[in-house]
Amino acid sequence: MEQGIKVGPKPKGRVKIKWSADFAYAIGLIATDGCLSKDERHIDLTSIDIEQINNFQKCLGIHLNVGKKQNGTGFSAFRIQIGDVLFYEFLRTIGLSRAKSLTMGKLDIPSKYFFDFLRGCLDGDGSSYSYWDPRWKSSFMFYVCFASGSKKFIDWLRTEIDDRLLVKSHISVSPGKVNTFYQLKYSKYAAVELARKMYEGKNKTFLKRKKLKINQSLGTMGVPRIR
Repeated sequence: MEQGIKVGPKPKGRVKIKWSADFAYAIGLIATDGCLSKDERHIDLTSIDIEQINNFQKCLGIHLNVGKKQNGTGFSAFRIQIGDVLFYEFLRTIGLSRAKSLTMGKLDIPSKYFFDFLRGCLDGDGSSYSYWDPRWKSSFMFYVCFASGSKKFIDWLRTEIDDRLLVKSHISVSPGKVNTFYQLKYSKYAAVELARKMYEGKNKTFLKRKKLKINQSLGTMGVPRIR
């Protein structure tokens, strides 16, 4: 080592990088609702739902101050920002990047935790909805959907889900003023099977309002609800 040059301490990670059901769920939230800052150090998650922020912290084993974010109309959302160089670099190694919303493709998720990751995606930009279809008597439609501005990511999710569950899906495309928006959709009993798989097992982390909405649809369909 050259004389006079001081070497600082190695950076310490705030987040423990170890795969688990909770860790995979948090990665799903980051992939869909999170943001990697341009300083290559901070990871941001913003949500109107404080439960989601609390779930995120619990899954990563951290406890940080929660801020609020407002736009020009006065809309307020909760925000958490993690400063962790090592975790940031880890996210890059599995396929995430600053421009992920438009460029994200395949992510390196352990197969064992794929559906935990997917549940995180559902609680991020995913959704479910249902309605009575007037075209047929007593026809109740139920959908589970995942949304992204990246076609590569949607295609990857579709392949992973369809190959695992042997179900059919379709992708809808919504051109926007700036970017195109893609939705991966599962309907009726394919949606039921997918929902059950995402919530399978005990002590799972999830957003209560989204699971409640799914169970309300299952109840209307006359099939057992998810515990």
